[in-house]
Amino acid sequence: MPRKKLKIKASIDYLSIIDGKGKVDEALDPKLDPKLLLHIYRLMMTARRLDERCINMQRQGRIGTYGPCRGQEATHCAATVVMEPEDWVVHAFREPGSFYHRGWPLETVLKFWGGYEEGCQPPEGVNDTPIAVPIASQVPHAMGLAWAMHCKGDNHAVLCYCGDGGTSEGDFHEALNFAGVYKLPLIVLIQNNQWAISIPREKQTASETIAQKAIAYGVEGIQVDGNDPLSVYVATKEAVDRAKSGGGTTLIEAVTYRLGVHTTADDPKKYRSDAEVAKWEKLDPIPRFQKYLKERKILDKASIEKIEKEILAEVAGAVERYEACRDVDPMDCFDYLLAEMPQELVEQRAEFAACIEREGVGLGH
Repeated sequence: MPRKKLKIKASIDYLSIIDGKGKVDEALDPKLDPKLLLHIYRLMMTARRLDERCINMQRQGRIGTYGPCRGQEATHCAATVVMEPEDWVVHAFREPGSFYHRGWPLETVLKFWGGYEEGCQPPEGVNDTPIAVPIASQVPHAMGLAWAMHCKGDNHAVLCYCGDGGTSEGDFHEALNFAGVYKLPLIVLIQNNQWAISIPREKQTASETIAQKAIAYGVEGIQVDGNDPLSVYVATKEAVDRAKSGGGTTLIEAVTYRLGVHTTADDPKKYRSDAEVAKWEKLDPIPRFQKYLKERKILDKASIEKIEKEILAEVAGAVERYEACRDVDPMDCFDYLLAEMPQELVEQRAEFAACIEREGVGLGH
């Protein structure tokens, strides 16, 4: 029997509609409704301003460790608007614009980073899962939701956010394998921000792209410019339409960049150069999108300033509401963790209680 070539799909499309200088490819422009475009822009700006406020609050000790999204706003904001309320969205933790669009009050996001259990609870009636910090742990959950839809004949879809570091975890591969076999209505959107904390993408996988991993699992795959909201929207819309028509799972690799720290506990200067960051600063998604919206006469200087003022007021209001609700017993972190506390936690609890009494710290502080 002579050796022969197997016929398998061996190519992945790349999509970019607004280039790095803000120039649009007219042939690819989806010509979205101006109201939708403005909504995406507002989500991106809300994510950016909340991000900045959270970093300041963490430095002031008003919330705990925070994971910023600066530079990645287009990726999560443009994808979430495709999903209907009956669809499910499975977040990681770097998607404040998506939380906001799906109906999460901004103060709920602040509660999460402030260490309050309520911050992990999606609003009543919203088809979202809780925030997931453990890397890629949310992908099997998303697959499970899609599997339930498949079994029940529910004609909806699941959007799951994941980072490039998550593709190095077994959870990701197990979920994609199952989703591929059963043609589940799942969209896994990889926010490839180039770094898994301090590990660069090229040290995570030998694959030329993350998108091509779709080939191995028999699902659709596409790589998009993750700093271009139009490309992200188009790719997600195609994937959702495919999922709802029985076409199965799609893996989207959105190529973007984490302009800030991995979290406020991180110092990126130890592992990446200022020159690298400066290169990506020029590809910031917000100025690119602003330029496009100005050229389409959807935004002008006055409307930009008006939106900015409204968003800053929304964020300030959320901070006030968050700080007004901190009426909790600090002992809850011990009392509601385990059914039976081990001896070391019993001792820690006693030490903590003595410290609170000694320092005169009451509830809500």
